[in-house]
Amino acid sequence: MSDQLLYQIQTLQFSDPTAANALLQDFVNAHFPFNVKQVEVRPSAVSLNSINGFLYTVEGDKLFFKTHVEPQSLIHEYYNSTIMAEAGYPIIQPIFSSTEWGKQLLVYEFFEFPSLFEVTRQLELGQRGGTEQILALQTQADQALWQIYQQTLKPLAAQDHAQAPIHQLFIHRLIGGRYHEFYAGQTVHLPGQTLSFEQLASLTWEINGILYQDTLADLMQTASYQLNPARQDTPSVVGHGDAHNGNVFVDEGTNTLIYFDPAFAGRHSPFLDLTKPIFHNVFAIWLYFPQEIAQTLSIQMQVSTDRIQVDHDFQPSAIRLGFLQSKLEHVLQPLITHLKAKQQLPATWRQELKSALFCCPFLTMNLCDIQRFPPEITLLGLSLAIEMGSSSTTQHQSILDAALDQLDLE
Repeated sequence: MSDQLLYQIQTLQFSDPTAANALLQDFVNAHFPFNVKQVEVRPSAVSLNSINGFLYTVEGDKLFFKTHVEPQSLIHEYYNSTIMAEAGYPIIQPIFSSTEWGKQLLVYEFFEFPSLFEVTRQLELGQRGGTEQILALQTQADQALWQIYQQTLKPLAAQDHAQAPIHQLFIHRLIGGRYHEFYAGQTVHLPGQTLSFEQLASLTWEINGILYQDTLADLMQTASYQLNPARQDTPSVVGHGDAHNGNVFVDEGTNTLIYFDPAFAGRHSPFLDLTKPIFHNVFAIWLYFPQEIAQTLSIQMQVSTDRIQVDHDFQPSAIRLGFLQSKLEHVLQPLITHLKAKQQLPATWRQELKSALFCCPFLTMNLCDIQRFPPEITLLGLSLAIEMGSSSTTQHQSILDAALDQLDLE
């Protein structure tokens, strides 16, 4: 079975929610033990590859559902909330789960906690206060996350790691259908200029005066190697896998952050586990609100025979940089120190992390999609892919590399 129907519904939720509701109601009633009289999808900026909303049953129940859609998936089963709960994660447990690809669905009792994505956006727009409180909750959650990492940390054989669902977010997107669908043979619309993707992929990049050592083609090749789980054994932890702020809820009654939607949960590399929260919670606001960010973004480019020069003023907000600092200080730094002490730190941990981070702006959405992304945002997204995956050839560095260099790796 494929998930083509779910993919169709995921797309329709933004353009024709009435049709999406009807298709999803038929789908749920045909496959699952619910007698649904109404479906209400909730399209939101954070639903880049997912569907969520409410099910209203004939019996009078209001339920919350969510499903993650991954076209051309190489993983045929999703979701493992049990392993997360057993590891000590505060996680909202579903009352029903279907793990088969094409029928992947979690159903929950109705809850009203706001997501950390929503709360962060309200703080940035000045619609609420409490930035320090939210950063304190993030620190508390990251300290607890490190304790779970420490308690579940153990070596994992390459062949076992290769079966982990998390790879669907990175290497499978790169070597599978997404790269070819998004970019192969496509025209890239940039401000004032169009290039074939193949031409663009051969250029070196200078971004805000920083010259980077890799082309897009180089980074794709590096990531294909570094992210191949069959290449070597790895230290592993039990992790959520996709803990961006849309999958973390704020319980303001108990002042805790609660995990949700464990589509890619399991035992896998901790460096992959940290990738989605680092990129999406810090650097990805343009991915969710491309038209809005384009209105205030200043970005220019010049293309020569072998180089593209980009200057932009995109900067993550203070709270997002606070999220980054918390993850680095309270999770990544103690993880590296611990693995070094046990002589278990992979020599290529930084390359693995940066290759996975490269995949986030490059493959989460199609940057060549002119219906979604203005040329300025396409250019920004590609620039951030370079900044995530490559390294500077000069003493000046990207925000990410400067932050990684501050870690105490001795």
